[in-house]
Amino acid sequence: MGTPQTGLITNEAFREIFQSMSEGIIMVDTRGKIVVANPVAEQLFGYATDELTGLAMEELLPARYRSGHVNFRSAFNSNPFPRRMGAGRDLTALRRDGSEFPVEISLSFTKVKSELLVMAFISDISMRKKTEDALKRSEEQLIVYAVELEKKVEMRTEALNNSILKLEEEVIERKKAEEEVRKSLEKERELNELKTKFVSIASHEFRTPLSTVLSSASLIDQYNTRGESDKINKHVQRIKSSVNQLTGILNDFLSLGKLEEGKVDVVNETIHPREFLDEIKEEMNGVLKEGQQIVLDCTMEASEIVCDARILRNILFNLITNASKYSDVNKSIYITCRDQKRSVLFEVQDEGIGIPEEDQKHMFERFFRASNSGNVQGTGLGLNIVKRYIDLLQGTISFSSEYNKGTLFKVTIPTSTNPLPK
Repeated sequence: MGTPQTGLITNEAFREIFQSMSEGIIMVDTRGKIVVANPVAEQLFGYATDELTGLAMEELLPARYRSGHVNFRSAFNSNPFPRRMGAGRDLTALRRDGSEFPVEISLSFTKVKSELLVMAFISDISMRKKTEDALKRSEEQLIVYAVELEKKVEMRTEALNNSILKLEEEVIERKKAEEEVRKSLEKERELNELKTKFVSIASHEFRTPLSTVLSSASLIDQYNTRGESDKINKHVQRIKSSVNQLTGILNDFLSLGKLEEGKVDVVNETIHPREFLDEIKEEMNGVLKEGQQIVLDCTMEASEIVCDARILRNILFNLITNASKYSDVNKSIYITCRDQKRSVLFEVQDEGIGIPEEDQKHMFERFFRASNSGNVQGTGLGLNIVKRYIDLLQGTISFSSEYNKGTLFKVTIPTSTNPLPK
């Protein structure tokens, strides 16, 4: 390797190692001149054998690094110790043809005849850099892909959530529709039941009074021919009574029909309870049984209430009519009204047949009639209608009864009511 090299390397074993190393090795003196380079170093930089000897080390560096390297070399010479060069930085070397390539350099030193020589171990890391760059690009692509994938996931999640929300809304709408259909079917079933009950009750309840009317009308014609006025009057009263029964039945069905269709509106007006009950008493006297009388007791501090007079009249008419129907002749019916907190309490009490205990839980059901009602005319709708009317007035109804001793109904109505929303 020339005279300098021959003088420096005298140990044959060391020489063999130097020549066969897989790394490039360059030895530089303190002035920065290359004193020896192994074949691998020559190949790395594109020089022929011994062409590197005598060159300045800076000639193997790109021009942009040379001035900085001179300072670095001086610092190393003043404090030499083994180290990696350019830790944390990318190092680039310059080939003879002017091309650059990435390198990794480790520095060490030795002394030959008291002269400091710096040893640079140089590795071409082009393949590793390509791999690292490829990995970096792959990582960047993966990051980009991950971001895009995350966006797609977010978009699909949002679309899925929207689909779920839409599906939930459709399910809710479907349930509403099913509920409406169910209610319609239930309503239709109830109407069919109402019609069936009506036909059954009409055929039974209408037959007796109509037969009475027909029979009495025929007898009146005979008695009129014979001039028997007392018997004519008797049958006229029977006809009136039968007509009242038919009217009551028809009124029940008409009231129920309006309630079922929601056609009953609350129209409030000012009512004076004492005067109102006096009017009802006078009207009811014409339908009471022989010897029956209404005993009225109305002591109220409030002189007036705001309520629907028509609905309240229907409630009390129905309760008083029932009290009369299910009581014997010469029995009294007691009506009272009392002030309560923001309401008025109406009570209707009779001395009639009472309601069997086992029947009491069904009294407000449609078409229900107590087991002891016997031949007393009725549709089984009266108390159901009363309960619905009271609900419209935002009131309450309750009763107590003792078999064969009588019944007491209590109706509480607010002193001022607002119509319920439809």
